[in-house]
Amino acid sequence: MMGNIFSRFKNDISTAMKYYDQSLKVNPNDFIVITNIGGSLLGQGKLVEAKKYFEHSLEINKDYPNTHYALGIIAEKENNLQTAFQYSIIAAKLCKPQDQLYQNSLKQAFEVSERLIQENKETAIVKNYLHKLEFDCDKQIELVEDSKIATAAKIEFAENYNLEKHILKYKPSYPTIQHLILHELVHLDFVIQARKEKVNLLFLSNSENKEGFLSSIKSTIELLTKKGIQKEAIHNYTQALFEGINHQIYNTPIDLFIEDLIYNEYPELRSYQFLSIYTFIQEGIRAVTDPKTLEVAPTDLISKSKIYNLVTALHYKDLFGFDLTSQFKPTPKELEQSKKFLSEYSDLKLNKQPAIEYELVKNWAKVLHLDKYFSLVSEDIYRAENQNSSLEDETRNEEVEMFQFQRSQEIIGTNMAVVTYMVDALQYFEKMSQDNIKKIAVEIALLGAKGFRTDKNDYTLSSIPNTQFSGYKILAYYYISWKLALPEMLPQLQLPFNDEYKVAYTMYAKGKK
Repeated sequence: MMGNIFSRFKNDISTAMKYYDQSLKVNPNDFIVITNIGGSLLGQGKLVEAKKYFEHSLEINKDYPNTHYALGIIAEKENNLQTAFQYSIIAAKLCKPQDQLYQNSLKQAFEVSERLIQENKETAIVKNYLHKLEFDCDKQIELVEDSKIATAAKIEFAENYNLEKHILKYKPSYPTIQHLILHELVHLDFVIQARKEKVNLLFLSNSENKEGFLSSIKSTIELLTKKGIQKEAIHNYTQALFEGINHQIYNTPIDLFIEDLIYNEYPELRSYQFLSIYTFIQEGIRAVTDPKTLEVAPTDLISKSKIYNLVTALHYKDLFGFDLTSQFKPTPKELEQSKKFLSEYSDLKLNKQPAIEYELVKNWAKVLHLDKYFSLVSEDIYRAENQNSSLEDETRNEEVEMFQFQRSQEIIGTNMAVVTYMVDALQYFEKMSQDNIKKIAVEIALLGAKGFRTDKNDYTLSSIPNTQFSGYKILAYYYISWKLALPEMLPQLQLPFNDEYKVAYTMYAKGKK
């Protein structure tokens, strides 16, 4: 304690070291004292000397989080960013969420990850893996830049589109695109391995499955009808719900295996993976907790969607040490069920066999009473019975464009939140002149020149004073202001909210009657 006082408050390292040395004579293996000495030296900018003490402390006790965190700081100062990121993750795993060091470790992990992604040195990993898969499946895999796709990355399986090669489309501007491309390639890898053993399954849904789903959310459809929502808008919303829950049913178990492989086999991409999955979890949190969404969304479906999201969040905690589960506001039952699912996965992953992931797809859906919304069929049998046919138009299949990794996080709930904000915007602008609306539209465009983050809640506009905007609210006002003042230029914004606008305008018009 005296050493800390002289070091931190009197900036007297020489005197502090005398106290530290006396303490070490009493107990040479006191890793806390050794770490304190390293901290004092670090504070003086003596990185080499400090590092020796921290490493010695780690030899005595590898589970002291402060030491890992300090070594992460040194690694970052030495521009050894991969090592710095890993130290911050280890520190977080050894802390409790209420600890200040936990928050510091999270901050350090984000800062280092963003620096690593800016360097963008890991493209060779993706290319090498792609070439390996081309050899394994005896088909070319073409990477295609496409800024118009709805998701950051998507793979079109050759067999599903009657093509000679697999097409992997991606948005080059997406920050963590390396991880998302690799994610799609690993999924292809799993399919290739399952096909070799003739055990691959296709995830299909048909009109009968859809009718069963619509019957289960009958009360929601009646509620929307009473609110005056047009049939077409209700159809679009229920279709989105159906696609979204089927996406989660199919993808959540498989993605656990995929992300484990990426984490263990490609540590250089962990920073990309860290930020990428964090973003999707945040989307999932908003989708199942937004109050305005919960007013109309089917309660039972939201709960089941939340369980799938919680499984992903629990797995993220295992990988990176950061616990986001409380942000979902789960019930004890929901959290317990998600933990059971993750435990089942943990047992299976120890001896991963081709197609074993489909067992979890079936089992989890059965437990949640969602198994009537799809079928899993043998690919070999399906192909034999449907020669020369394409899955592109026939099925709601994950391997087709319908079920994309990012889509599920937006599909359940988030759309209705955007709708609500659009109604609010229409009401706000209804008595405003075109010039004033145009002024607001331009200000929003300038504010969002580098994009809007949907996890932010503190956007402000000088033209709309005393108002804070969440990410989705500012996007809703963005769309509506340009729709009203500059409609001819709206398509250039590429905001994917045309369906939401139809629903919002119907609700707005209904409210004026």
